[in-house]
Amino acid sequence: MTVREALNSALDEEMSADPKVFLMGEEVGEYQGAYKISKGLLDKYGPERVLDTPITEAGFTGIGVGAAYYGLRPIVEFMTFNFAMQAIDHIINSAAKSNYMSAGQMNVPIVFRGPNGAAAGVGAQHSHCYAAWYGSCPGLKVLTPYSSEDARGLLKAAIRDPDPVIFLENELLYGESFPVSAEALDSSFCLPIGKAKIEREGRDVTITAFSKMVGHSLKAAEILEKEGISAEVINLRSIRPLDRATINASVQKTNRLVTVEEGFPQHGVGAEICATIVEDSFGYLDAPVERIAGADVPMPYAANLERMAVPQVEDIVRAAKRVCHRSVPLAAAA
Repeated sequence: MTVREALNSALDEEMSADPKVFLMGEEVGEYQGAYKISKGLLDKYGPERVLDTPITEAGFTGIGVGAAYYGLRPIVEFMTFNFAMQAIDHIINSAAKSNYMSAGQMNVPIVFRGPNGAAAGVGAQHSHCYAAWYGSCPGLKVLTPYSSEDARGLLKAAIRDPDPVIFLENELLYGESFPVSAEALDSSFCLPIGKAKIEREGRDVTITAFSKMVGHSLKAAEILEKEGISAEVINLRSIRPLDRATINASVQKTNRLVTVEEGFPQHGVGAEICATIVEDSFGYLDAPVERIAGADVPMPYAANLERMAVPQVEDIVRAAKRVCHRSVPLAAAA
């Protein structure tokens, strides 16, 4: 099952199960979705539950939040999360803060979903990873699926959740196929929010990653295995809440950590994970933590520069070797 099919099936089943669930966004209906995630839903559920909107993110996001106040369960699709900046006031000040400001009397059951991070050749204004941005905001839950099972189980969880959920997909993963268990195909299937998954067990170094970088990390682990390094790969799945217990338990076993993300290094997800390890597992570390992140520049348009600005498999391999003392440290090489 492709990630695209997983997302589509999750939307279909949740809309079928709950008449309060509806989808809105640019081209989600007549065009079947900019990325064909909503294919077939307009024909099945009609224009009252699959709403094509004008190119007005601030407008339709505000309508979605208002509908959630009223007790409906909107799913707001952004063609890219870069465009959600037009609607940031509704997302943060209205959706994220209302439950707290109402002393728990008001829930805002809304999902904001769409592609996040770099695609290919789309420039700086369409390539930003917002995981760390939204992950820093109390009142939001932030999910980052990697596989088809992730996409299906986490989207179902997001739609059923009583609070606002930021659901960060990856455009380059939509067409990728992953094996899906029989359990995951059941309409009642749902993954817990806030629980990471150990994709590959290891003993020498822990590698944390989310979204597309999980695939890069698994490829790096295969290369490292040939060189005698056993890497444990953790698919974070959830940025907020962050599964600190799983990360700490892994580092306490391997004694080494490499964090991987597409976003900028400063104030990033990897930085938060580093702080967690320093606070809870510092005494277990046998080497400094390595952070692999996107370059600290707006995304270049040129293909050769774009590749240099996004983490590659070889970057993860080199970092893992450094923490395992199998290569020359960066400072010495410089």
